[in-house]
Amino acid sequence: MGRLGGHIAVVAGGTRATGRGIAVALGEEGATVYVTGRTTRHQRSPMNRPETIEDSAALVTTAGGRGIAVQVDHADPVQVAALFHRINTEQHGRLDILVNDIWGGDDLAEWGKPFWEHSLDNGLRLLRQATETHMITSWYAAPLMVTRKRGLIVEVTDGVGSAYRGSFFYDLAKVGVTRLAYAQAQELRAHGVTALAVTPGFLRSEAMLERFGVTEENWRDGVQRDPNFAVSETPLYIGRAVAALAADPNVSERSGRDFAVWTLAKEYGFTDRDGTQPDWGTHYAALLARQKEEGRSISLDSVETSRTL
Repeated sequence: MGRLGGHIAVVAGGTRATGRGIAVALGEEGATVYVTGRTTRHQRSPMNRPETIEDSAALVTTAGGRGIAVQVDHADPVQVAALFHRINTEQHGRLDILVNDIWGGDDLAEWGKPFWEHSLDNGLRLLRQATETHMITSWYAAPLMVTRKRGLIVEVTDGVGSAYRGSFFYDLAKVGVTRLAYAQAQELRAHGVTALAVTPGFLRSEAMLERFGVTEENWRDGVQRDPNFAVSETPLYIGRAVAALAADPNVSERSGRDFAVWTLAKEYGFTDRDGTQPDWGTHYAALLARQKEEGRSISLDSVETSRTL
């Protein structure tokens, strides 16, 4: 059954990348996972990616859980309300885990520009897509958890702490998501519900593999293009971090905080798909220290575009 046998989870934004990795890892531990997103086998989202919620749900089932695909645009409260009404009915009011991984901002972030040259329309749309969708989803999900006096809400973000994320609107979006976890924790703690944020490192998402011209089978060839790629990780890595948190009976002690997958891996002892424990945090800190020592700029263009959550 796994450590999460009988648990009911929603991975909002589970079509690809981190969302898919988290859904599959929850499936590895035996959870029933509602995988939501806009892209199905019959209809693509404006991102026009080939990955689908049905494929993600099938991977959950193959991993040992039960995957259920539900097409939802999380910017639409009516669709989100229908999702949780369905879960309330089908699962008799039980919801153990909510993962807010809705993003869809890849085509809206404009890197290398000061905020006053960034498209205002794109910037505001990015903020709405990356934060309002999370608020809407939690608003409908929280009552199910509050009623049962238990549950875990995970906000997927980028980066820990207050370091600037490299682009004005992107920074506001990701820091805002981390703050959402903190704010939810303050109001949910008294009801036995935990909220926290988790960040991946250099993510080897489907889009990133395409950017480097490699597959998961030969991904190490990408190191020739950028040595930082050697410390990249699969989406399953953050998935196992979320699964470890969900299975931790003392997870409430972490409520309101933000965590990096590389530190959680050391604490809980899980590994990436290949048995390694990539440590992007230590690697990145060493890069910055070298940059300061040598007085030169280190190109991290690939790192910026690794933020395909």
